[in-house]
Amino acid sequence: MASQIIREWAGINAFALATQTKLLELLGTLKQENVNTLTILVMGKGGVGKSSTVNSIIGERVVSVSPFTSEAPRPVTVSRTRAGFTLNIIDTPGLIEGGYVNDIALELIKRSLLNKTIDVLLYVDRLDAHRADDLDKLVAKSITDTFGKEIWNKALIALTHAQFLPPDELPYDEFFSKRSEALLKVVRLGARIREDSSLTSSIPVVLVENSGKCHKNESDEKILPNGTAWIPDLVQKITEIALNKQASIYVDKKLIEGPNPNERGKLWIPLILCSNTSLL
Repeated sequence: MASQIIREWAGINAFALATQTKLLELLGTLKQENVNTLTILVMGKGGVGKSSTVNSIIGERVVSVSPFTSEAPRPVTVSRTRAGFTLNIIDTPGLIEGGYVNDIALELIKRSLLNKTIDVLLYVDRLDAHRADDLDKLVAKSITDTFGKEIWNKALIALTHAQFLPPDELPYDEFFSKRSEALLKVVRLGARIREDSSLTSSIPVVLVENSGKCHKNESDEKILPNGTAWIPDLVQKITEIALNKQASIYVDKKLIEGPNPNERGKLWIPLILCSNTSLL
C-alpha cells in the first residue's frame, strides 16, 4: 500500500483572516500539549454531508461531492501539515444501504484503520432530518461493535444544513437543542449505553453549514443563524475532544476482528488442569 501523501495545509489561507487566526491559535494549543498529529474519523449515514464537512475543514475541495451520485465506496484519508502539525481526516462511505448496515463499507473502513489511532470521532447527521430513528440506532450500534463503547468518549456530533429554518416558528436554539437530545438518545440506545451513564450526555453537538451561500459576519466569517462562526467553533470542539482525559482509540487486529476464540479457550486450561489434579 502506498504511503499517504501529506501536503502543506494551504487551504487554511482561504478562510477569513479572523477564522485563520482562531484556527492557528487552536493548533498552537494542541502543540503546547505535545499533540503534533491529530486523526479525525468521519462517520455516519449516507447523504448527511460528511464529505462536504471534510472539505470545509480543510478549506479545499479534497473529497468529491455530488448530490446525484453515491459516495465513494471506500475510505479516503486527507492529510495536511502546518508549522509542524499534521491533521489527518478520514472520510468514510455511509454505513446504511437499503435500510441495513452496509457490511462491505464497514469492512473497508475497519481494514483501512488497522494500526491507526483515532483521536476524534466526528459523527455527522443533518439538522433538518425529520427525526432520529432505527437507522441512526443501527449506525451507532455498528460503530460501537467495531470500536467499543470507549469510542464515544472521543466523539463529537456535527449537524449539517444548519441554515435550516425550524418548523412551527420554533426558536432556532430550542430546535437545535431538541434535535440534539433526540439524536443523543438514539445513539445511546444503539451503543447500548445505560441511560444514567455520563458517556453520551457529555458528547458535544455542533452545527455545520457547508453551503456556499452560508451567511457571513462583518469579519467575512461563515456564521450560523444564531451568529456563531461555525468553522472555528467546530475546530475548537475537536480540540477539546482531542485534549480530554480519555484515551484515543488504537485500532489493532484484535479490535477489528474481536477476541480470538482459541485465546479465550486457553483461559480455561489452568482451571481444567487444577480440577483434574484434584480428582487424582
